[in-house]
Amino acid sequence: MTPEFPRLIDIRQIGPAPVVLTANADERAALAARFGLVCLEDLEARLTLSCEGDVVTVNGRMSAAWTQPCAVSGEDLPQRANETIQLRFVPRTAASQCDEEIELTEAECDEIDYTGHTFDLGEAVAQSLGLAIDPFACGPEAEEARRAAGILSEGASGPFAALAGLKLKKD
Repeated sequence: MTPEFPRLIDIRQIGPAPVVLTANADERAALAARFGLVCLEDLEARLTLSCEGDVVTVNGRMSAAWTQPCAVSGEDLPQRANETIQLRFVPRTAASQCDEEIELTEAECDEIDYTGHTFDLGEAVAQSLGLAIDPFACGPEAEEARRAAGILSEGASGPFAALAGLKLKKD
């Protein structure tokens, strides 16, 4: 798979200056297609990179603006994100190639392994964008679309709905 937002970083050239990544129009269109968005209007990340041996720590912020379809009605739903990014790029070892699931605490940051001297910081930002998108986002027309489709709200179909129906029959 070819990355939509490639920004290769060589660990031998990391300096103290912040890194600013901005997606161009073609990259934004490709990312919008990848994540099922109507469009991605803006994607920018301002990041500080620091090395300790072969381990690179990344801290900063990602801001993005996009339009996605409402999960219920399909209407265009403008969204924004301003997210903290905290990552560590670590050299790939035999131990890092296992498929074991690891649970991270809030204080820990994601680790991404790499080989050689380069890693793709743009793909890490793209993945952060993917995590910021709510796949179940609903717009103002969602409730009407549910009603029109005959889908009851949770209150009308939940566990207490049957009890409410019994009370109405009693009265």
